[in-house]
Amino acid sequence: MSKLAKNPVRSYPVHGVGLGLRRDFFDEVLRQPDFDIDFMEIAPENWLNFGGRQGRQLRTLTERYPFVCHGLSLDLGGIKPLDIDYIKKLKVFFQRHDIRAFTEHLSYCGDSGHLYDLMPIPFTEDAVHYVAERIRTVQDVLERKIGIENVSFYAMPSSEMTELEFINAVLDEADCDLLFDVNNTYVNSINHKYDAENYMQSMPSERIVYLHMAGHFDEADDLKVDTHGQPVKQEVWQLLEKTYATHGVVPTLLERDFNIPPLDELMLEVEQIRRYQKAAKQQAA
Repeated sequence: MSKLAKNPVRSYPVHGVGLGLRRDFFDEVLRQPDFDIDFMEIAPENWLNFGGRQGRQLRTLTERYPFVCHGLSLDLGGIKPLDIDYIKKLKVFFQRHDIRAFTEHLSYCGDSGHLYDLMPIPFTEDAVHYVAERIRTVQDVLERKIGIENVSFYAMPSSEMTELEFINAVLDEADCDLLFDVNNTYVNSINHKYDAENYMQSMPSERIVYLHMAGHFDEADDLKVDTHGQPVKQEVWQLLEKTYATHGVVPTLLERDFNIPPLDELMLEVEQIRRYQKAAKQQAA
């Protein structure tokens, strides 16, 4: 029997299938009041300081659809002090737009400023304590739990702990949530030679707020590059199906950051996620 069949119905901040909102199709979505999506995601850095016409347009959409935010620059693993003023600005933005959930990458991205590059945190016990304390600080300022995302990486920063052990330790010590990225899991499993299904099954269902789906580039049989610039690969669809069987039908969002096709093409992948969710529910019934 699947875990989905055994688990009680869980409460999530959003439901169904989401899409990462990009400027490439922002105006098109704005013109379609009946656009068929269950929730949308934005990077708050891209919108935090916009007022006027653009701020009003965003507010139109956040009143129309549930929104979540996925941050790029909180720098949870960085060596510099957390930017508390920035976090306070996030809090105001979240309140203004009724943001249902906030997630960040479990990485560091800061040096003399925000680098917007995601670097892996060393998988050590000291790093667990350090990052967990910073996450707790962010949660205290925001007065809400945040979710951390398992990121793709290409050099193993430390062998003291496995990635799986590290992420679960941070989740436990910080008492935070998880944004589980299905594509990152597959990419890392190939690049670092571990079992993606076992990794996925070892994630705590009760902490997952939603899932990410995206495409990657096949550099070689043993090297995958997380680009968010291609359609989702079949192996990642298969892992999504297994994820639903293990953790239940979790809300799932499609990301596409580069080589963005027409919106109609993106929606074909959105509909494919819907089909996987429907099939998982039918199988559990």
